Amino acid sequence: MRRLAGLGLALAALAAVPAMAQTAAPDPKTATEHVVKPGETLGGIANRAEVPRVLIIEANGLKPPYTLKAGQKLVIPRRRSHTVKEGETGFSIAMDYGVPWSAIAAANGMQLDSPVKTGQSLVIPTVSAGTRHGASPPPAPAPTVKPVADTPAPKFAWPVSGKVRRAFVDSKAKGGPHDGIDVLSPAGTAVRASAAGEVIFAGQGPDDYGLTVILFHGGRWTTTYSFLSRVTVKEGDKVRAGERIGLVGDTGLAKEPQLHFEIRRNRVPLDPAKYLPGK
Repeated sequence: MRRLAGLGLALAALAAVPAMAQTAAPDPKTATEHVVKPGETLGGIANRAEVPRVLIIEANGLKPPYTLKAGQKLVIPRRRSHTVKEGETGFSIAMDYGVPWSAIAAANGMQLDSPVKTGQSLVIPTVSAGTRHGASPPPAPAPTVKPVADTPAPKFAWPVSGKVRRAFVDSKAKGGPHDGIDVLSPAGTAVRASAAGEVIFAGQGPDDYGLTVILFHGGRWTTTYSFLSRVTVKEGDKVRAGERIGLVGDTGLAKEPQLHFEIRRNRVPLDPAKYLPGK
């Protein structure tokens, strides 16, 4: 009887092994969700997850002093990294990933006006830009971060009406490059979003561009609106097609009121005339 009892206990222990394996705690370095345990702190969770504390704060809409409660569920946003190449700027990197430069700068502990350096490694946050402006936290991300998927071109519309003063010129063509079109329009004319999208840049761009707005349209499509006299949106805003995003001006290289407009796919400038409807 004792032998049978001992055998029963051994079999019970063996039977429990698969169950224990199934309930093993997920690897904190790959988990996309974490349930707070008693005594845990935000800093400790961030260290174990190897995700910057600021990204966890933004992904979950946490407020100072960032006190956690046992049983609270946290989204753990996984991240991408980018090594800065020669000639790249924060402006161009934000355009490439469709993430506001303010979010990238915050994730890397940088000031908004800090220049990037060739060879520098940057964390590219995967959280929605809107979270920085008080929007609801995004849904839990997928376990792995994939490159931004490409999509067909949006249905673009003219952002302003007027005479095209200067057309697109390819970088290989004589007199190039000119990465967009310049459209003459009276000062103060409303500049409209060419297609629905999210504002990933709004403010003073490179010297040549002046006041600028960049919209991300999903996939790898962006539009750029420059030479503005005023910007009427902010980073993270979702805008509808035709919604006002700024006013025509003569900032940057402009010598008279006009709009510089670009369409890019994978950061490569394309001729807007091929995507805009005929006038």
